[in-house]
Amino acid sequence: MADSPATHSDEPHAPGTGAKLNWLRAGVLGANDGIVSTAGIVVGVAAATVERAPILTAGIAGLAAGAVSMALGEYVSVSTQRDTEKALLDKERGELRDMPEEEFSELVAIYEAKGLSGETARQVAVELTEHDAFAAHAEAELGIDPEELTNPWQAAISSAVSFTVGALLPLLAIVLLPANLRIPLTFVIVCVALALTGWISAVVGKADVPKAVLRVTAGGAIAMAVTYGIGLLVGHAVG
Repeated sequence: MADSPATHSDEPHAPGTGAKLNWLRAGVLGANDGIVSTAGIVVGVAAATVERAPILTAGIAGLAAGAVSMALGEYVSVSTQRDTEKALLDKERGELRDMPEEEFSELVAIYEAKGLSGETARQVAVELTEHDAFAAHAEAELGIDPEELTNPWQAAISSAVSFTVGALLPLLAIVLLPANLRIPLTFVIVCVALALTGWISAVVGKADVPKAVLRVTAGGAIAMAVTYGIGLLVGHAVG
């Protein structure tokens, strides 16, 4: 896309900034999932027993299962996206090879539709085509940067790591705290951590901070309350 000089001076962005923000947002969301799911498990088990061993076992099992599930899900999802992007790029490459004039006219029409005059749109298309015709068409027509295709392995590892980091907080809290304080203090610690992840995700996404913090914290609190209640019921029934 061709931007005016004013756009570049008013809103400078380094190459890949959007992708980095997306990865940061995904990392925060992965950590949030790890906190909520693991907190729900350990609080539920702690409601049924005061023994550390079953709480720790359940927490580690939940952490491992959640991290693997997140990694596999992200790998499959991003692999599908990458395959789609590559197919679209291959098609565009073939059209540029077989129909260069039609593709050039299409590029001019795209920039005219964005508000440029016919003469300016043609000049922009000429300069972009001379510089890198394939990249110009991929970005303008498909919204894809051929040099920055999504990486399924990177996504999978990032999701697993962020989930694990988030899951460690409630797991360590409930295992290390005294039996009479572990549930209420873990509840407080988890809510504070969720408020932080909500704040970060809102700031990164330029969303409403109070609303994001309230939504994430309330969701985690409800999850812990539900699993705590289930733990009490199951613990009493088994006992």
